[in-house]
Amino acid sequence: MELFYEIEGDGSPIVMIHSGGVDSRVWRYMVPELAQSFKIITFDGRGTGRSPVMQEPTSLVEDLRNLLEHLGLDRVTLVGHSMGGQVATDFTLSYPSMVDQLVVIAPSLTGFVYSQEFTNYMTSVNAAAPDISKLVELSLAGPIYRATMAGPHGSFLSEMHAQYMARVFTEWRCFEVLWPEPPAIERLEKIAASTLFIQGTIEWPDMYNIAEHFKRVPAIQFAEIQGADHMLVLTHAKPLADCIQHFILGERDNVVDPRSE
Repeated sequence: MELFYEIEGDGSPIVMIHSGGVDSRVWRYMVPELAQSFKIITFDGRGTGRSPVMQEPTSLVEDLRNLLEHLGLDRVTLVGHSMGGQVATDFTLSYPSMVDQLVVIAPSLTGFVYSQEFTNYMTSVNAAAPDISKLVELSLAGPIYRATMAGPHGSFLSEMHAQYMARVFTEWRCFEVLWPEPPAIERLEKIAASTLFIQGTIEWPDMYNIAEHFKRVPAIQFAEIQGADHMLVLTHAKPLADCIQHFILGERDNVVDPRSE
């Protein structure tokens, strides 16, 4: 297995897929909480952390499938954050028999057309390349990071982000990620797994639009964590882990479906 991974705890397996711009260390505060009841698998996505760099067009969905096969896991719960949520969603659509439950945390979504506000932000960040320090500064100045950067986790996020950017601009040989077709946005109603969508209250308006699309998933619940921004996996690890555990164990505490309001 090429990808670096770690396993902690015993019980039903949960595979956690981190966002872009960081590596699997982003789960360091959640893993101890969840590992008390479950077997937790975390891994560095290709090109991040201790995993090999991007050398050619790569399917992150197939990377995940290869990891599960390597570990001998036929059926798991997936927890994906941001782009990791996009991977988890596409994997669930591609390999439905392998996913017991799906948790997406402030996910991105294949096929979603992002707002001009978000597109302008990304353009301004990318224009700083290859100046790593400037890239990190502009990226983390985004409004969806303001709570994290103002708190005790800001320096850790900056460290991970700088290491990620350095690898991208000094080691990667390819930047193309391959996604299944048709895009997930066109197939959300086909997700059979019980699903939980979680987000903070400090987000791009795009996230609320993505949540609207996810309402098409037949068996879905929604949760919102007050005062959390996009990096709620760092800043709100305990309530987030509790929310996920309630969901997996079938307890509806603190899990709210807006369609019932």
